[in-house]
Amino acid sequence: MEKLLLWLLVLTGLSGITAQEDLFGHVLIFPKASPTAYIPLGTKNKQSLQSFTVCLRYFSDLTRDYSLFSYASRTSDNEILLFRSFPDVYKIYIGGTAVTFRVPEKEKKWPEWVHICTSWESATGIVQLWVDGKPLPRKGLQKGYSVKAEAVILLGQDQDSYGAGFDENQSFVGEITDVHMWDHVLTPAEIRLIKNNEVLPLHPMDWRNMSYEIKGYVLLKPSLCPVYRAPQATQEEEL
Repeated sequence: MEKLLLWLLVLTGLSGITAQEDLFGHVLIFPKASPTAYIPLGTKNKQSLQSFTVCLRYFSDLTRDYSLFSYASRTSDNEILLFRSFPDVYKIYIGGTAVTFRVPEKEKKWPEWVHICTSWESATGIVQLWVDGKPLPRKGLQKGYSVKAEAVILLGQDQDSYGAGFDENQSFVGEITDVHMWDHVLTPAEIRLIKNNEVLPLHPMDWRNMSYEIKGYVLLKPSLCPVYRAPQATQEEEL
């Protein structure tokens, strides 16, 4: 079994390899700035979205702007975009329009893992951003809009066209893990569960059952930090 897992890691470390597997306890490493290094992600969602939540963890010492999660449709390259603007701003794009969230800079300058979740709902247009389990003031964006279903979803690059148009100066350098996406807005209690590595069932993009492809110089490696594997939550559990 150990030899099989090692062989799978070798395969997924090769450019262009497509896989679907449990990535818990592993990270995607983007070792250097590049316009050719990225990860296309698969999703079970086949319908337009009236709401969503995206969560992930990242680890980077970049001192410039970069993309964290890019979801492009044929009509908008920024259908959903989670973008980090140095030093203390996150931009959330829905249908090509953005809102900004300003995060107070920490006194501690040593690079550390950051857990973020963002959500949006069409009925109210409310956008939420949670950083390390703490919510920021809610904003309004694209009330009544529907996020298109036919999409290219990427880690590592900002799409300036459908599945293309990459800029090395906006590429991600660092490590990403625990990427999840839901077709609804998570509750505050659910956000806390996700931050603690508890995974809710029935969502279209799951790090523990991830469909992905490695393009360019990106590596899949075990995490350097010990990770507690919490049991999966069930729908019957009270949050």
